[in-house]
Amino acid sequence: MNTMTLWHISIWEFAALAAAALLVGFSKTAVSGANTVSLAIFAAVLPARASTGVLLPLLIVGDVLAVLTYRRHAHWPTLWRLFPAVAAGVVFGTLFLVWADDGIVRTSIGAILLLMAAVTMWRRRAAAQDEEPDSVSTRAGRVKARSYGVLGGFTTMVANAGGPVMSMYLLSAGFRKLGFLGTSAFFFLIVNVSKVPFSVGLGLIDWRSLLLDAALAIFVVPGALLGKWAVHRINQILFERLVIAATVVGGVQLLLR
Repeated sequence: MNTMTLWHISIWEFAALAAAALLVGFSKTAVSGANTVSLAIFAAVLPARASTGVLLPLLIVGDVLAVLTYRRHAHWPTLWRLFPAVAAGVVFGTLFLVWADDGIVRTSIGAILLLMAAVTMWRRRAAAQDEEPDSVSTRAGRVKARSYGVLGGFTTMVANAGGPVMSMYLLSAGFRKLGFLGTSAFFFLIVNVSKVPFSVGLGLIDWRSLLLDAALAIFVVPGALLGKWAVHRINQILFERLVIAATVVGGVQLLLR
């Protein structure tokens, strides 16, 4: 069975999932990379494939809250440049899930997250940060957007782990804090909603998994409110360091399982 139900888990497992759901809300309105910790918790409590189906509706709840909070700060030229490449990555990720087992999924995503964190740290050491995002009209900007787009689409389909990949792209492009959050909010709302038919087709989402989601969704809201409060108290440098650190932690957790 690919899906999980509310009555298949213990009270302690539910408590862990509730804490992870709260962190989903926090990551959507404060530190995007923190979502990898939620991913790792869900994959620890539930089978890796089933965890992606349960987590996706909770991510969409968080995306809606993030869009309502940061909708005025989105950078739409970047979004339009990313979407075609992301669509290709989602299709590739769907095909990968047809044959990949849990171990391959975890190892692949963990390695990708660590690679993206390393590349971003290297790039930020090599060049000073700009005040505005990299232009998507240049050849280098287009190549980077397409590369990260395909990788983001693949990782978000396979393990709902597109957040760290896109966080690394937005940081490397020079986005400031609110522009980062506004752009990623619309990006993931659109991408995650588009993933639902694929997840249903793969048997990862059905009425039983949605019952578990209904019980967990109430924890996403206080997490989002906490993130909205905290983000204005985090300076830009600390914000970027937290995003990268959360990405590294999530990648290591997936590799060590």
